[in-house]
Amino acid sequence: MKKQFNRMKQLANQTVGRAEKTEVLSDDLLQIERRMELVRLVSHNAHKRLVTCLQGHIGTEAEKRHKKLPLTALSQAMQDGGSQLGEESLIGKMMDVCGEAESRLASELMQHEVQLVRDILEPLNQLAEVDIPNILRQRKQLAKLVLDYDSARARWLQASKSIHFSTNYQATVAKVETLKDEMDEALNKVEMCKDQLSADMYNFSSKEGDYARYYVILVEAQADYHRRSLAALEGVLPTIQAQNDSWMEKPAYGTALEEHLKRSNREIALPLEACVMMLLETGMKEEGLFRIAAGASKLKKLKAALDCSTSQLEEFYSDPHAVAGALKSYLRELPEPLMTFALYDEWTQASNVSDPDRRLQALWVACDGLPKNHKANFRYLVKFLAKLAQDSEVNKMTPSNIAIVLGPNLLWSKTEGTLAEMAAATSVHVVAIIEPIIQHADWFFPDDVDFNVSGMFVAMTPEPDPGPFERRRPGSLVEGDTPRKDRYLSYPRSSPCPSPGLSIYPRTLTRQESRGAAAVSALYVVADESITVKETPAGEQEQPMPLPS
Repeated sequence: MKKQFNRMKQLANQTVGRAEKTEVLSDDLLQIERRMELVRLVSHNAHKRLVTCLQGHIGTEAEKRHKKLPLTALSQAMQDGGSQLGEESLIGKMMDVCGEAESRLASELMQHEVQLVRDILEPLNQLAEVDIPNILRQRKQLAKLVLDYDSARARWLQASKSIHFSTNYQATVAKVETLKDEMDEALNKVEMCKDQLSADMYNFSSKEGDYARYYVILVEAQADYHRRSLAALEGVLPTIQAQNDSWMEKPAYGTALEEHLKRSNREIALPLEACVMMLLETGMKEEGLFRIAAGASKLKKLKAALDCSTSQLEEFYSDPHAVAGALKSYLRELPEPLMTFALYDEWTQASNVSDPDRRLQALWVACDGLPKNHKANFRYLVKFLAKLAQDSEVNKMTPSNIAIVLGPNLLWSKTEGTLAEMAAATSVHVVAIIEPIIQHADWFFPDDVDFNVSGMFVAMTPEPDPGPFERRRPGSLVEGDTPRKDRYLSYPRSSPCPSPGLSIYPRTLTRQESRGAAAVSALYVVADESITVKETPAGEQEQPMPLPS
């Protein structure tokens, strides 16, 4: 209260001219201050007008923003009309094709507006509503500190003049010293605030080119948006001229993962999800899964069925080895491995780390560097493989065996050579990479996985008991039961079903535990070459691999 009173008194004296006012800012800083206020005003106005140009709503999620666009409504109306008219009507076909084009335009507009918000609106708002106001608040704080200093200085000067006329010399001298200390402290605060303010103001002035760049980015983004929109429209014309080609769906096998997911609007590749769902029904207890080769004709038929996205897959449930072979083929025929060429060196370097804990950490870093779609599909596959390894005592597929037979289909180098040569060069590293990831799947990917992610698969009802020479797919339900979605959720081995709100962490497993009690002699196929692998006998104990803290 006393400091406030002294400050008001000093301000009043300076206003009427009875006291001097200390100027702490140089002329160039005062000029920057004036320009800064003007920049704040024009930036605020530009931000406000640009917001009105957007068709979507700021702050909403991309999907909701997309649904609210007028182009999305037009696209939906055209596609609905095409569906009503049917493919036998040329108008219906054109409405469907053009509706898709309008949807692409809506997506481009949504992406364009998201870019405007991210690259222009948010920086402008930060500048006009945060950065400049913070500097101006510092300027006001400096003015208060200067008033405190002027007040303390005036009181010190007055006390110094009256020291010779005081009757109590020692008390007066002590008061003068106290006022001198107060003045020095106030001056120190002024200098500190002035230095910070000067640095911020000079920093603002030096970034004027960056602030001007926002408007250049706006024009560049608009130009890019219109080019992409034009390309989207021009892409419709060849489709109209060649209807047969436009309606042919590109197979999933041999197609890049990103392209397949984008075209099919899926999170998990169709062959991967379909094969996993079929194996969950009939293959988890099958001995030598992924190791024993399937019949060539059945495998070819299943791959063709998955390529055309047929839902008639019931006949393949009875042959888990064909399903496993189809899954291996999909992974092997990807133009880029699921674990990517770009991270090949990181994966191999991580596998060479001698310390188990650090190796796991290095593998986690490499895994975290996977592109979003690759990581999601890799997580889905690893969770399934970990679930498969839980039945290793029956199916003989331990994490080590799985890594041996499936690893070369997940990661290979970009160097030239046959698949067998690349697999041989990579196999040692791949096993050291894949095996610990499967063993500690719940540490690498803590969340549960709904294997029926698309919702298009349902549990099969039991079939009648077949004859002695007919192989029967094991039933998944008993009479009166209803399919449960959570039957396809992956849970850690330590708990069959996690409690709500609890995090599940895997315990430390020994390799002996994961491999089962018996020795396994495995024959598997990589690039049509047979390789025999002998596993460690059950009597030889191995040290457990501790999880990183």
